[in-house]
Amino acid sequence: MTDKLCAVSVDLDPLTAYYDIHGLGDPPRQLRETIMRRVLPRFERLFDEAGVRATLFVIGRVLERSEVGAQTMRRMVEAGHEVGNHTYSHPYDLCRQSEAVIDEEIGRAHETISSLVGEERAPVGFRAPGYFINAKVIEVLAKRRYRYDSSMFPSPPYYLAKAAVMAGMALRGRRSASVLHDPRGLSCPADPYRPDWRRPWARGSAPLVELPIAVMPTWRVPAIGTLFAAGPSWVRRPVLQAMVARPLFNLELHGIDLADAVDDRIPTALAGRQPDLRIPMDDKFRIFKALIEELKATHRFVTLAGAADALEQTGAV
Repeated sequence: MTDKLCAVSVDLDPLTAYYDIHGLGDPPRQLRETIMRRVLPRFERLFDEAGVRATLFVIGRVLERSEVGAQTMRRMVEAGHEVGNHTYSHPYDLCRQSEAVIDEEIGRAHETISSLVGEERAPVGFRAPGYFINAKVIEVLAKRRYRYDSSMFPSPPYYLAKAAVMAGMALRGRRSASVLHDPRGLSCPADPYRPDWRRPWARGSAPLVELPIAVMPTWRVPAIGTLFAAGPSWVRRPVLQAMVARPLFNLELHGIDLADAVDDRIPTALAGRQPDLRIPMDDKFRIFKALIEELKATHRFVTLAGAADALEQTGAV
């Protein structure tokens, strides 16, 4: 059996989060449950057909408000998928808040998820909005005995593109809810590591494992769902070849990756700004299924909790 691991995770951010990112104001009410009601069952079908188990990062408040989404989530957990903590209200400025507020965001989401899936399947992993954690977040996660974090995204190209978009919006008088975090986070190891208590982007002795979002070697181009679904087809082969060198391919997807601008009636105001929405859902579904099938030839698929356990057992972190 191969010693290369692949973990697929899905950040179930609602479409309202993208309205906030693009400074579009309040979205139509009918979009508020699109991801949980319409898109989550598509991921359930994708993972079932591909024969893999994934990690679903869910926002506590969104889970509370979607009865249909909660039913799908419970069914997926019973099938072996993992649920991770993505905060209660998805504040992009989480790291700028007090430790008390951070503890409330993480704790309230933990309780909401646990009440749905049971304490035996309660979250053991966390992903922060905006791809960054600091010492305060590490303290809260350690206090709650979380086994891993998967927030760090050491990709300068992504950071620079994000900064450029936010600057352009500011020049046009629009404000993004997104936040540019400490750029020192871009220097963190690309492979799993045990973070430092005070500087989570550096190696240290914190009692949890950091599982960074996947980037390619050298230039650290993001190897995430958007690249495979919306990028040119010729990039997929070199990306997959490059990622074989990693002990863990932490493949991050987003709920929007299986949304469909037409079928889900997403207004042009958002669809025109999101490259993922310019592609029909059926095409994206086929791309992701083929990607997973190809990766199964070189990787063993695990949840992120399973990856953290396996890496610790082998002494890789």
